[in-house]
Amino acid sequence: MKLRLRGLLFVAAVLSLVPSAYAAVGPSVDARAYLVEDGRTGEVLLAGHPARQVPIASLTKLMTVLVTLERTQLSDIVTVAPEAAEVGESSVHLRAGEQLTVRDLVEACLIQSANDAAWALADYVGRGSESRFVALMNRRAGQLGLSDTHFVRPDGLDASGHVSSARDVTTLARLLMQRSVVRQIVAMRDATIAGGRRLHTWNDLLGNYPGVVGVKTGHTSAAGWSEVAAVRGPGVTVYATVLGSPDRSIRNGDLVELMTWGLSRFRVVSVISAGHSYARAETSYGRGELSLVAPRSEPRAVLVGRPLVERVVAPVGVELPVSKGQELGEVRVYERQRLIARSPLVASRSISKPGVLGRTGWYVGRTARNMWGWIG
Repeated sequence: MKLRLRGLLFVAAVLSLVPSAYAAVGPSVDARAYLVEDGRTGEVLLAGHPARQVPIASLTKLMTVLVTLERTQLSDIVTVAPEAAEVGESSVHLRAGEQLTVRDLVEACLIQSANDAAWALADYVGRGSESRFVALMNRRAGQLGLSDTHFVRPDGLDASGHVSSARDVTTLARLLMQRSVVRQIVAMRDATIAGGRRLHTWNDLLGNYPGVVGVKTGHTSAAGWSEVAAVRGPGVTVYATVLGSPDRSIRNGDLVELMTWGLSRFRVVSVISAGHSYARAETSYGRGELSLVAPRSEPRAVLVGRPLVERVVAPVGVELPVSKGQELGEVRVYERQRLIARSPLVASRSISKPGVLGRTGWYVGRTARNMWGWIG
């Protein structure tokens, strides 16, 4: 059956599906910088000194891992260089000449925050030169627009000029979390790698705050206590970053408050409702109006108090016959300029085309009405 449409109707409506009466003031944070971000879009929801350049300690390893994953295979075999085996502080006690896979070393970097693993990867990817690897880190930062960032070491131990910002490290974490292997690793509290080495995460929030799925902690005397955390709620992932807390407990408490606040900014609502009439189209032969409805609901997590724009494209009229469920238009819902949902609009009922006698009677009646109109 070939459907004939009579004109198209474009309708835009502003919706406010979530009450706007909401206290948007965030928690007080004791740190050099902090930030809360919508993980879907990168929109900053709350921030304090987000572009301030500060030491970031082992958050550095986010870039170390990114550069490594972009230039190697997880199954590659790395021979541990003597320089890597000698790196101190947090480590997995690598031995010079020992061989491990890239995956093992990435797990050691992200779970145990092992400095020796970071140097082993830097030596491997940098073809024997850690400085060449650091240059790759800085080049990648430039490509990503991380304008507050400069790296000096692959592990994040204190070094003059080794800095980043809450804005940059959150962007980096979100990018890295697009990789399934990274999401899998940073959600692990424990793991075992080559040599029977048992890894244990420094992320106190994993398993203790519902929905936390990563991503990375850091601490040195110059950087203080820092972390980029990711928490999943219904339909949304929120990132919360704290840089330079005075101690571990305060950092954890501030992150809990920031994540709780961030999740509270969202509500899951049906931005498109099943069975709702979004448009009405005239039918031929005087068979009345036809409601165009959405066939199913589309729930989405939306920001509290932010209006949505609903755009409907539908025919002004349709020729018969029409079958129930037949697609006749479309509704789209936007949050600012971002399309968050779309759905076809379908006929709410079937309407048959009249037979020859019925059509003849309709034409005769219409002609008579027109004639009386002329006479009047």
